[in-house]
This record gives sequence, structure tokens and C-alpha cells, in this order.
Amino acid sequence: MLYETGQSLWAIIHPMTDSISLPPIWIDKPNHLFHLVNILNRQPQVAIDTESNSLFAYQEQVCLIQFSIPEQDYLVDPIALPDLSSLAGFFATPKIEKVFHAAEYDLICLKRDFEFEFNNIFDTMQAARILGRQNVGLASMLESELGVIIEKKYQRANWGERPLPAAMLSYARVDSHYLISLRNILYKELLEEGLLELAMEDFRRVTQVTPGNIEVEAPAWWRLHGSQELTPQQASVLQALVDYRDQQARQADLPHFKVLSNETLVQIAAEAPLTWDALADIPSLSARNRERHAQGLMAAVKRGLALPPPRRPVNNRRGDAEMERLEALRKWRKETGSKLAVESDVILPRDILEEIAHKAPATPSALRTIMKDVPWRYERFGSHILDTIRRKELT
Repeated sequence: MLYETGQSLWAIIHPMTDSISLPPIWIDKPNHLFHLVNILNRQPQVAIDTESNSLFAYQEQVCLIQFSIPEQDYLVDPIALPDLSSLAGFFATPKIEKVFHAAEYDLICLKRDFEFEFNNIFDTMQAARILGRQNVGLASMLESELGVIIEKKYQRANWGERPLPAAMLSYARVDSHYLISLRNILYKELLEEGLLELAMEDFRRVTQVTPGNIEVEAPAWWRLHGSQELTPQQASVLQALVDYRDQQARQADLPHFKVLSNETLVQIAAEAPLTWDALADIPSLSARNRERHAQGLMAAVKRGLALPPPRRPVNNRRGDAEMERLEALRKWRKETGSKLAVESDVILPRDILEEIAHKAPATPSALRTIMKDVPWRYERFGSHILDTIRRKELT
């Protein structure tokens, strides 16, 4: 499962490795959780990771939360402990730094399932991106920065099963075990390069992420690739098919894609088959799924053909002037990122870039208002952004 290189030197430089020989502590009882919370609240830093069951359940849930401190790794079982409210203060306090790798999705899931609020996050993946690292996956970084090689065998495992095999528990604890050591390396480099405040901007921004940030207002059928090319009548059929799939997925407690693929639904909507033979002509519908869902699919097609066309979402198209500003800003951002050897969104996050293009600020104060959450970027790039807008307005 885990292989370490240079163990003796590693243990001297990074004492946290000493605890890898200790088994992780499994937390599935309220009194054990209470004890863990007391331990966490005395730490200056805690490394955290989560595991969910998105590939195996209709409604994804957090199935495991890993906490690591230098002396010990802890594995909290949210399935056995549905009330994790005692952890709320720990996640919310600015006094304790919470170290994640690729924090955004973990925070979205923790907010969705437990309504936690977050403060004082250090994201090792974003730190690495700001420093211009090319391979920022956890396995790659542990090998390149710490000389630790881990196997990602259980990355797509079903974390909702119980009991979890010992090998999965060992796998899970590694994802948080080395994060504080990795954080310390990246923090030192950010400080030396004068990029720490930039990183802190992004760490503060990620704490604002909630499930609402990723919800899409458009109806489910509209979000399927290819749906916007359908006729109004075909769109009605697709809506009925999407409803049918959702019902089947809910009953089977499976994610939608494990019932029927998006591609299959769009193809069926386009053809509107009402017979077994017509269903057999759908390229992406397997024989097994045809056997299982034929009656339900044909009934959904029939319902869809009888329904009035669904309302299509309003197409909030940007005007020509806004699109030209947006393209000019994207070009500036890409060129700047190339010069600094970082991805373009490190220079300016997409949501802020689009807001600037939409509002077209003409003065420093107007731009500062838009960039209030990224003051380091405003100081560094504000004049360049305004110059880019002005040049575009003159052409």
C-alpha cells in the first residue's frame, strides 16, 4: 500500500512520519468523537481529507473524514455518527489552520452534509499551482516533494460500505497523514517568493464555497450535452426520460449514470422510439438496459410526446462589446500567466474576470470594488486590467 524512500533521513527531518507506524484511530462513538474534538481544538494545524460515495449512491454523502496531527491519524465515521455538530467550532475557528489538498470539493461536501462554516484553510494543491508546479495531484506531490510513493488503488472505491477493509483504512489515512509536512514546504516557498498573500486570497475565497455555488438553475434536461439541438417536441421527450431515470435511480439508490447515460437519453429523445425494434436501433442503449428499461422508456417517450414543450432557460447572451472585453482580458490573463509560468486562473479567477468584463470599470476605485476579495491581485494587476479595457474601448 505505502512505500517510503529515504526513511531514516525522512524520520529525522520530518518527525510526523513516526506516527505512520501507529494504526489510525477509528472514531464511531459519540464519546470518542468528543475526545477527538478536544484534541483537535488544542492543535495549531490539522490535516483533513474526506471520502464520499458519489459513484455508488443516488444521493452522495461524506462517508469518512480523516484528521491528522503529528502524533496520530484519526478516521471519523459519519455513517455511524450522523451528528457531527461538535466539530462545527473546530472548522469555524480562525485560530486553527485546516490543511487540505484540493479543498474546494471537500468543503462543498462538508457544508452540504453538516452545514459547517470554515475559516483558516491552507490548500496544498492551490499553493502548488501558485508556485507553478505542473503535477499537482497528491500522489505526484508526495513523491516529488517528500519521496513518498502511494498507491491510488482505492480512489474510486465504495466508501459507504461497512466494515471498511483494513487496506482501505490504510489508504485513507495516508491522504491526510503527510499534508502538514507538505504544507510546511510550500509555505516556506510561498514566503520566499513573495506569493504568500496571493495564496491567502485563494484560501479565503475557498472558505466561501457552499453547495449553492455549484447549483445550476437550468433544468436537468437542459444540462445534458446535445439537448440544446433538440426540437421543442424532442425536448419534451427528453424531459420525460430524465424524470424516468431519476425515479429509477432513486429507487435503486444509484447515481444517474449507473442507470442510463446522458448520451442514451438524448439519442432516445431525438428518435422517440415507441417499439422494441425502434429501441434496438439506439446505438448507446445496451441490450441489458433495453431488457431492463424498455417498457419504462417507451412509456416516458409516449408521455413526452403528449406534453407541451418545456420552457427553455433564458439565454443570457453577452453583448458584442462585453464579449470583446472578455476576450481581451482572457488574452491578457493567458499572456501574463505564461510569463509567470502559472495557469491563467492563478492570475485572475474566472468569476472575477467575467464580472470585470461585464461591468467594464473605468476607474481604479470601480475596479477595486470588483476585486475587493483579491486585493493582492488588484495591487499587482489592476493597472494592466484597466489598460486592457481602455485599449479595447478605443478600437
